[in-house]
Amino acid sequence: MALPDLPRKLTYDDYLLFPEDDGRRHEILDGEHYVTAAPFFRHQLVASRLQNRIGPWVEARGLGVAVFARVDVLLSPYDVAQPDLLFISRERAGIITKKNLQGAPDLVVEIFSESTRRRDGGIKLERYDRFGVGEYWMVDPDSKAVWVYRRDGGRLRLAMQLSEGDVLTSRLLPGLEIRLAEVFE
Repeated sequence: MALPDLPRKLTYDDYLLFPEDDGRRHEILDGEHYVTAAPFFRHQLVASRLQNRIGPWVEARGLGVAVFARVDVLLSPYDVAQPDLLFISRERAGIITKKNLQGAPDLVVEIFSESTRRRDGGIKLERYDRFGVGEYWMVDPDSKAVWVYRRDGGRLRLAMQLSEGDVLTSRLLPGLEIRLAEVFE
């Protein structure tokens, strides 16, 4: 008796065959292909404001590198993510290669859009947790809220939920204060 064909998990080698110039974000999470249309203006405005606060802070202090999307992050052969923003500490700079990151960033920031909200709070949270991301921020421009997950006891756990009037801080970036009212205005 023949066994039924089981679906094959996609790998980074499959990912390299996806079109680079179609204007979409391609990711593989747990072996499944996810495609997202180009983000809306509001999404990019919030991402830019966050990067403009994080990037110079990191550079001025020599803490590592903060990068704006699109960068391939290889968490495993079956997990290739493209976070909106990320930070890699100087101590972990060895994960940076010419083509991609080979491992989990210290900080990952995902900014919700209608098409990514469930994925960012579901499978991406699970994959970032599993593969060792130190801190994960989920940012919702519509509700003007931020959920901060921090590694605690080997797991990413919800550390705080912030709204527009709050100040965002990070254990990974001591002294950095991001006024969310300025990010969401």
